[in-house]
Amino acid sequence: MNNKPKRHGRRILITVAALAAAWLVIDKAVALVSPPPAVGGWRSEAGYASYRASYDAAMATLPTPTRTHDVRTTYGIVRVYEWAADTDADEDALPVVLLPGIRSGTPMWGENLTHWLGKRTLYAMDAIGDAGLSTQAIPFESFDHQVGWVEQALAGLDLAGVHLVGHSFGGATAATVAVHHPGRIASLTLLEPVMVLEAFPASTYLWSALLLLPAPQAWKDRALAEIGGVSIEEVRERTPVSVMIDEGSTHYAATTQTPRTLTDQEWRGLSMPVRVDIASDKSLAGGQDAAERARKLGVDTVTIWPGTTHSLPMQAAEPLGTELNAYWGSHDE
Repeated sequence: MNNKPKRHGRRILITVAALAAAWLVIDKAVALVSPPPAVGGWRSEAGYASYRASYDAAMATLPTPTRTHDVRTTYGIVRVYEWAADTDADEDALPVVLLPGIRSGTPMWGENLTHWLGKRTLYAMDAIGDAGLSTQAIPFESFDHQVGWVEQALAGLDLAGVHLVGHSFGGATAATVAVHHPGRIASLTLLEPVMVLEAFPASTYLWSALLLLPAPQAWKDRALAEIGGVSIEEVRERTPVSVMIDEGSTHYAATTQTPRTLTDQEWRGLSMPVRVDIASDKSLAGGQDAAERARKLGVDTVTIWPGTTHSLPMQAAEPLGTELNAYWGSHDE
């Protein structure tokens, strides 16, 4: 199969991944000098109003959901969007659950949804403790504790079996959910999952440090471009989704914990089929090293996508859509 990604005109989706990846590193750096708030929340009513307007504008670019759920959990309320399968879809096709990268929320999946709609029911969740329309009720004690909301949300939706998918920070979340709460997961798909296979490269921390300093905006644009593997022009492009990312980063005080690298024993102990998709360039998942480790640990499908960066789901939306449809179909129970 030709895995070379199609170049899309909507370059903003690449920029979203650059910004999201950068903010994950920024949050880690800030936490070293000042503790995060106990529970994530909006810094002001005006800030939330500004974010909500941008969020609604970004959601308007997506296919209209069939239903919207607000699922109550111990950790808070999870906003979930559902796109129901077509009436003539395979009745044995299990639903897919999508977990977003940091600050990206449900709107990040806009480029991918069109390749999956109708074939099976899709659910996209806004993460608790991060910008979006989910709300947090209790502090997170660790990253492993943090992922419990996903299991409770699946239970609240009465989903007995799902294909769990995560990108970037959402990939780390999905992998950690699979370690602690494997019972509902029929398959696990990790798209450029940060830190669970390999730590960030040192260059990522160096470029991110520049974002914390009172440096000229042109320097910060260069840092974002280097972290995300995009051009400076792409970083500067403004569309509804990039505006939403900026608004969330500015107005939301997040409490997301830093993911940890999973042990060999944890990886080998996963009971469900696992696939890992890695970018060939500017990977924040660990690139070739992450792919080699995944293969040695027995991950059944490991793919390095040529010509892609950490923005892999957006850059390879069409071929990835085809591959994942086939992958999920081969693991429906």
